[in-house]
Amino acid sequence: MAAAQLPYKQLALFYFSGTGNARFAAHKIAAFAREKGVEATVYNIAELKKDVPEIPESTLVGYCFPTHGFNAPPVLLKFIRKFPKGKNHVFLLNTRAGMRIGKLHTAGLGGLALWLPALLLLFKGYKTIGFRPLDLPSNWISLHPGLTDKAIRFIVNHCEQTLERFTGKILIGKPVLNGLLWLPADIIITPVSVAYYFYGRFALAKTFFASYKCTGCGVCIDNCPVGAIELKNDRPYWTYSCESCMKCMNHCPHRAIETAHGYTFLLWWLAFSLLPLLIIKLLVIMEVISAAFYKNNFDFLFNGSSILFGLIIVFAGYKLLHQLLRIKIINKIITFTSLTHFRWWRRYKAPA
Repeated sequence: MAAAQLPYKQLALFYFSGTGNARFAAHKIAAFAREKGVEATVYNIAELKKDVPEIPESTLVGYCFPTHGFNAPPVLLKFIRKFPKGKNHVFLLNTRAGMRIGKLHTAGLGGLALWLPALLLLFKGYKTIGFRPLDLPSNWISLHPGLTDKAIRFIVNHCEQTLERFTGKILIGKPVLNGLLWLPADIIITPVSVAYYFYGRFALAKTFFASYKCTGCGVCIDNCPVGAIELKNDRPYWTYSCESCMKCMNHCPHRAIETAHGYTFLLWWLAFSLLPLLIIKLLVIMEVISAAFYKNNFDFLFNGSSILFGLIIVFAGYKLLHQLLRIKIINKIITFTSLTHFRWWRRYKAPA
């Protein structure tokens, strides 16, 4: 179909990306659109800051973004909230944790990742005609090693074909609502999505640290897409605005950025198991609560103590971690109890 026959002559694509999966998807869609004669402009949300470009009403608008903890990244939601109202057609594409098992390309889960942006855009007057997840290679290096080059190529080849079909349908105005097929699974994991948004994303940001291999080059600070890394005591320090996008870990030239698996396991065991139990026992000994109340309401007391004191301990523990890392021997102990330290725990680089 010639460009003159297409319902859209212009495409404005906005993306947010950490390791590069969503960037890859956005630029692939733009390239396919240009092949069909559509003028496509790609915007990096992290670089736009407060400047939101004016978009003509006849322009098709697209958003490409990763899935973080079964949510859309908060930076994307903030951008959409300040995006001007309009009546444009819009599509949403979220990248999920695709894997390869044998000859199968397996899907990740999206949770609220597509639904919240779609709802915000609906309130602003936009009409969603595309609503699709894309299972590019999983890049959550805190939880698993990066996939092999062979697995990445296998998954990317599948995704390129999917993107070409998706773009072709969207550009002729045909709705693509594959995301609706995942509604039952998304509903089931909604509690996890909510917990991650209000707590998990902050806690995960506090598991990153720079090991003894850090040279202070500043690459992580300069390249953080949300400016969440600061320099404190001559060491990188992750603030609460961290999106846990893994860009710093995957792009550090010295492989110095790690996830403190051993330290985090110990801290969380203390915060959510041992210390709440000791606090309850102490309250009984001090007769603040009776033995009978303790016996009849143990679950309530334990869970309440875990929530109240556990969160404080976890966040205070990161402050302590940052100070402990200044001691070389402790830095090495924490580093060598981190799975990300070992060479077999591969980093991930998105396809170009």
